[in-house]
Amino acid sequence: MTSTTGNSIKNLGEIKKKLEERQFELEQILIKLYQEKFSDSHVQDFADEALSSTMEFLQASLSDSRLDEYKRVTKALQMIQEGTYGLCIDCGSAISEKRLKSYPNATRCIACQESYEEAKGERFS
Repeated sequence: MTSTTGNSIKNLGEIKKKLEERQFELEQILIKLYQEKFSDSHVQDFADEALSSTMEFLQASLSDSRLDEYKRVTKALQMIQEGTYGLCIDCGSAISEKRLKSYPNATRCIACQESYEEAKGERFS
């Protein structure tokens, strides 16, 4: 895989700023999610306990989703710093600027992303 600087990406500065802003937002969301507590030690009945359990599950699921996004954003920022941003991590081809503009933390070109999702879906089917 060849290294390239952001010279070929016209709006790299804008993309970096957008990623940094999203990284900060996600940090705040994750801090808030980890500080929230849905249950207390004085659950009074089975319905309260079930609701509390469901809310904790949803919170954990949301936390996992946000944490995954945070990792992708951080990886994209690292790639900008390393000069490899905009290159597919699988095949090394350039990721289209249109894709990067709408999905700035993309690390795969469309073809490799589709292959990745197909392979991932087969493992969980």
